[in-house]
Amino acid sequence: MSDRLIIFDTTLRDGEQSPGAAMTKDEKIRIARQLERLGVDVIEAGFAAASPGDAEAIKAIAGVIKNSTVCSLARANERDVRAAGEAIKPAASGRIHTFIATSPIHMEKKLRMQPDQVVDAAVKAVKMALEYTDNVEFSAEDAVRSEMDFLCRVFEAVIQAGAKTLNVPDTVGYSIPALWGERIRQLIERVPNSDKVVWSTHCHNDLGMAVANSLAAVMNGARQVECTINGLGERAGNASLEEIVMAVKTRRDVFGCDSRIDTTQIVPTSRLVSQITGYPVQPNKAIVGANAFSHESGIHQDGVLKHRETYEIMRAEDVGWSHNKLTLGKLSGRNAFRTRLQELGIVLESEEALNAAFARFKELADKKREIFDEDLQALVANESGLDACDRFKLVSLKVCSETGETPHAFVVLSDGGGEIRADEFGGGPVDASFRAIEKRVESGSTLLLYSVNNITTGTDAQGEVTVRLARNGRIVNGQGADTDIVIASAKAYLNALNKLFGAEERAHPQV
Repeated sequence: MSDRLIIFDTTLRDGEQSPGAAMTKDEKIRIARQLERLGVDVIEAGFAAASPGDAEAIKAIAGVIKNSTVCSLARANERDVRAAGEAIKPAASGRIHTFIATSPIHMEKKLRMQPDQVVDAAVKAVKMALEYTDNVEFSAEDAVRSEMDFLCRVFEAVIQAGAKTLNVPDTVGYSIPALWGERIRQLIERVPNSDKVVWSTHCHNDLGMAVANSLAAVMNGARQVECTINGLGERAGNASLEEIVMAVKTRRDVFGCDSRIDTTQIVPTSRLVSQITGYPVQPNKAIVGANAFSHESGIHQDGVLKHRETYEIMRAEDVGWSHNKLTLGKLSGRNAFRTRLQELGIVLESEEALNAAFARFKELADKKREIFDEDLQALVANESGLDACDRFKLVSLKVCSETGETPHAFVVLSDGGGEIRADEFGGGPVDASFRAIEKRVESGSTLLLYSVNNITTGTDAQGEVTVRLARNGRIVNGQGADTDIVIASAKAYLNALNKLFGAEERAHPQV
């Protein structure tokens, strides 16, 4: 077995299937650039057949990424495979990842196909994909509930057809580590020519064991892991890239392999994905949570002060935790600002975008004594969520909140060039602001989530607010950041409303 573990990131495809996490093309490109900087081997950029927008985003990513393989998912049919092939054409290194379900329940209830038909479809899809690239991956969807003999048959057939990577997914998060590791081991032993391909695993987290199952697969011969930043993904999410990478790196004595990931880029990548998708990272999340390297217990604090390794098995600096302060202020020039953005891997597409970002930086510098790298990332991430065609924009907001009095908000919005004004009372300043906005907008939406996170430390820190709204079965996330949390909340609410009133999100990939 190779001592190299291939990291296949599907944040832009499977991660985007999280409710409300759909990204724009520009947001996808920003994340893809950071994944390349992180050292990801394969970036699954989307599902080309899902929508023209997804195909366009994949093609755009394929045109700018040079050091990672760019991949598109495709069901095992001609339309999907050809759409994927066209989308990855600009890539320096491209891959088509085709799949079909192999479990009895999926074949009977979803596909309505006989086993022989499934094998034929898999082989035809692989051969068709080879017309576009020699880097073809095949997945047996719902392998966890598939019969072992049939799995072996399908995998043998696609190897003969020319597939280079075979993925064994726990699509529904049903397995446990001992059984999953054994399934991988048996497949490698039983499938003819198994040594001619890379074996991969893709685990969902429905029972909280996606990372454990993935690592069990690695211990039994898998040399590619499909994962996402922050464990983002459908339902309970996917295996977390940062946990997979650091487990293998920290316990190389057990796993006998390592990845090419630049681990110092893990935290910046985590923050970027969180800011763009609106999915905050829980404080006690392994590796990238705010408390991951904090010690509250006196015994732990004493031990760490005497010798770090008494309670820390990793260094915070090794995964990108730092307190980088931007040594720029109100008097700093655009060139210094541009240079720091480039050092952070932030690429602005035009001089106009740079000027706009610099103006916002100056405004922030007037409010905050110290500017951190995280402030810059949030500044750019939140601005990229704004569109010149957005229907609603915040002009001004005035809130009165006093002990013993009902909070009252007065808001002025621009609506397609004109201004609308509204005021309303509420249970708190944020509630009053939202009610005032709804009084005139009348979106008919339901607030599913309101979340506040501080971007950095200190009482003058920017607050980053996420608002999740639902209407007629459609779910969107909105984001806003400001040193005033009420203003940040109003921005986030309007950002979500603009998505609700804007173009429809892409269709779910597997519909």
